[in-house]
Amino acid sequence: MPDCPECTAKKKKAELASQADSGESEAPPLTNLTFEGEFPMKFDPATKHFICKKCGLYATREQVSDIRDRLNRRESTREDRQYDYLDWWQKSKKDKQQR
Repeated sequence: MPDCPECTAKKKKAELASQADSGESEAPPLTNLTFEGEFPMKFDPATKHFICKKCGLYATREQVSDIRDRLNRRESTREDRQYDYLDWWQKSKKDKQQR
């Protein structure tokens, strides 16, 4: 059974916020931020949807995967854009014209 991505994301966000409020400057270990099995979703075989008992999320397997991907997506930072520009600048002129 998959875990509810929304409940897991809320729990991780709350955990990171509480650690930031307590003044911990170190990055939290990943083992403290895994909540696997904590928010199981029930499968409804008649409609082939997963249902979260805690938040009420009602979604298919694909929708659960899409939600998980959207929540885990990292925002583009300034360094990422600078790296992309540097990569583009260092390519040959032929490679640039092909794109």
